[in-house]
Amino acid sequence: MSHIFSRHCHATPPRAVGGEGCYLIDDSGKRYLDGSGGAAVSCLGHGDADVTAAIEAQLEQLAFAHTGFFTSEPAEKLADLLIEHAPGDLDRVYLVSGGSEATEAAIKLARQYWVEKGEPGRGRLIARKQSYHGNTIGALSAGGNEWRRQQFGPLLLDVSHIDPCYEYRYRRDDESAEEYGARAAQALEDELLRVGPDTVMAFMAEPVVGATAGALAPAPGYFKRIREICDKYGILLILDEVMCGMGRTGSLFACEQDGIAPDILCIAKGLGAGYQPIGAMLCTAEIYQTLADGSGFFQHGHTYLGHPAAAAAGHAVVSAILNRGLIARVKEQGDKLVTRLEDRFGQHPHVGDIRGRGLFRGIELVADRDTKAPFDPARKLGAALKKAAFNEGLICYPMSGTIDGKTGDHILLAPPFIIEDAQLDELVDKLDRAITATI
Repeated sequence: MSHIFSRHCHATPPRAVGGEGCYLIDDSGKRYLDGSGGAAVSCLGHGDADVTAAIEAQLEQLAFAHTGFFTSEPAEKLADLLIEHAPGDLDRVYLVSGGSEATEAAIKLARQYWVEKGEPGRGRLIARKQSYHGNTIGALSAGGNEWRRQQFGPLLLDVSHIDPCYEYRYRRDDESAEEYGARAAQALEDELLRVGPDTVMAFMAEPVVGATAGALAPAPGYFKRIREICDKYGILLILDEVMCGMGRTGSLFACEQDGIAPDILCIAKGLGAGYQPIGAMLCTAEIYQTLADGSGFFQHGHTYLGHPAAAAAGHAVVSAILNRGLIARVKEQGDKLVTRLEDRFGQHPHVGDIRGRGLFRGIELVADRDTKAPFDPARKLGAALKKAAFNEGLICYPMSGTIDGKTGDHILLAPPFIIEDAQLDELVDKLDRAITATI
């Protein structure tokens, strides 16, 4: 009998006892190809000696010092490294313990910024349907997946949600990808005018949507227009790169590929690569200076902010991504992965769309390719696919509710950046068998 409060009360997962490169190993000796990096976390794979050594060295020197009293060398070094490579005017780093903490901090910072600027009427956040920003109350309020939100409705903040940029479902036959991108972005301006721009503090979005929509990349020009709208009405742009950032899509920061920079940016997952729990919120110098010139205090905080061992891990991970040529490798292996997926599933009767960037790829499953009709949600296809793939020795990330939180199914793939060609073949073969067994 286990005393662990597990994610699902009626399922006992196998016990992981080891990790080696792109594989996890359970207590029976079975090896699982980590085709989703857990949840797009394990970008360096398992058992990276350099990262482990960095953590061990830091623990021998200093395990913990509360940021209410001290800063630390690894926290300072990680912040410097991130800002050295960050886009736009991002200048300050607030180190937390994970993605939900990062997005929660971003929402609270956006609010306090406007209070400190003397505009306390700006308290509304606009986000998108079918987004996911975390599981704390503020982050869940920002998220746009109705299934995740439903039972917690009475606890959630009042957040406006506009349609996502979802070309496969929403682009009309008579418009180009660029025209659709402009139309999708217009939804933000329409909502701003509906609620009153002077009541809005920020717009929040994932550059490439992860868990709830399956590597959903924006149409061309979408985010440039979003940035223009935010600037026109003086609202902040918060980008959530918790899942899609840190090299996952082929650039260190995902927004670089859309030619924009946010006012506040959130990262996690790949920042620590699973070796330590860590996330970060980055903001511009102007936002930081507004607080510095006002109260001088961000009214927020957690015990493990800037944890030295976690920061040492983060610095080692980001250094590895940059110094080992892994961003170029993400592009190269990502191209190979999508070619394999298209060759195997491009004409599959139940594959409607193959999408994404870099080593962040999604497959949307449909009951009918011609009509794009989804499967009946009663089939619980996502759960069945996860189980079938796991039985094959493949870890992937299937989800249901892709379209509206209730209907639609997709599979998210986010393997380690170190994945080899033969392992790409193994991933596609095992996924094919899982899909065949399930559908």
